[in-house]
Amino acid sequence: MVSQTNSKGVLNIGIAGGGLLGRLSAWRLALVGHHITLFDAGSFEQPAGACWTAAGMISPLSELVHSPRAVYDMGLESLAIWPRWLKELEASQNKTMHFRHAGSLVVAHPQDQSELDQFYIDLKHKLANEEAEGRPGLKELVDPLNHVGIRTLEPALSHFDHALFLKPEGDLNNRRILHGLLNDLKRLDVTLVADTKVSVEPKRIIDDEDQVHTFDLVLDTRGLGAKVQLDGLRGVRGEVLNVESHEVKLNRPIRLMHPRYKLYVAPKPNNHFVIGATEIESSDMSPMSVQSSLELSSALYTINPAFAEARIVEQSVNCRPAMMDNLPVVNAEDGLIQANGLYRHGYLLSPVVVNQVLEKIDPALVTSVN
Repeated sequence: MVSQTNSKGVLNIGIAGGGLLGRLSAWRLALVGHHITLFDAGSFEQPAGACWTAAGMISPLSELVHSPRAVYDMGLESLAIWPRWLKELEASQNKTMHFRHAGSLVVAHPQDQSELDQFYIDLKHKLANEEAEGRPGLKELVDPLNHVGIRTLEPALSHFDHALFLKPEGDLNNRRILHGLLNDLKRLDVTLVADTKVSVEPKRIIDDEDQVHTFDLVLDTRGLGAKVQLDGLRGVRGEVLNVESHEVKLNRPIRLMHPRYKLYVAPKPNNHFVIGATEIESSDMSPMSVQSSLELSSALYTINPAFAEARIVEQSVNCRPAMMDNLPVVNAEDGLIQANGLYRHGYLLSPVVVNQVLEKIDPALVTSVN
């Protein structure tokens, strides 16, 4: 444990950063009675971080080919944790959080079939030893589909001849969950301090008016806001479109293989779809480029021509906080825990990273995946 509780076993904890990691950590800690103060540099209603613009996909298999093995393993853990946590949140809020565990579909146009074939070969190689080690293997996790299989799962994609169905994957409504967490933090009497930039030290948070707030423990989840204090942290720019279409229905996230980019389309409630692909090594937060807008729109149109009449309701740009190895980091010393570096894996990895934080505080708080 990184800090001692008081005589009643209750910690006074300050958390810097009100994005996904900060909210989840505050929520889990407040549920067991710790006193929490949560600071954010902006608004709690609409966070400025990548958690707000993300597509909310829980996609360990999709990430396995191009990411370290640890991302896949942690992603599978998160797939077990998310439903439990969201059921708790739904019970307290009396509303659904829209978690969907329906897999995802990977498709390619005929001229790019080699990209899909290579993706399947890479998955086969990465999962080669799973069955021998008592874990689900390629045959259990991935179904190659022909035209008939695609039409059965996704009638809107019936013009594709080949696809891969990644069965374990899921997705969630990120904005509804962020609002649900905020409402539950208020119910749990968490102190919320908005529009306040801070710096952190062990057991101390210093606000932008140089006022010092003292705690038994400080948790730093500021994302790129922690760049000055966390060596190796960088920003990776991402751009997404949010469109509305009453002509297209999708039942799960879709990934389109392409030589230059890997486009994803995540269906959301109320006929909305989040579309993204770009990954740029830059902390630039300027508006979306014409090139990105054209590429995203053109690729979306090729997934289903009916998207030509979709209405663009939002163009979003954000920067994901990432370490040099693109893996999350949890550092702990007496009175301070730093949790950061979720990269593009925010919703995929956050439950496991929160568990790592909780284990530093009290192992009894960790959610089991067994």
